[in-house]
Amino acid sequence: MRITDRIEMNPKVMMGKPVIRGTRITIELILRKLSEGASVASLLDAYPRLTREDIQAASRYAMN
Repeated sequence: MRITDRIEMNPKVMMGKPVIRGTRITIELILRKLSEGASVASLLDAYPRLTREDIQAASRYAMN
């Protein structure tokens, strides 16, 4: 799986910030929540459109 399979940047969506493809959930939001101590399970509960793979892609995106 490539990061671009899960993450997109579109100037018409969230002002071009990287988001999970097909959503308005920014990578920034996911990373901030994780850094604040949120668990993957709590993120999945709070954002039903997210998948574990989406969260993993956000983490990999941050490492690049």
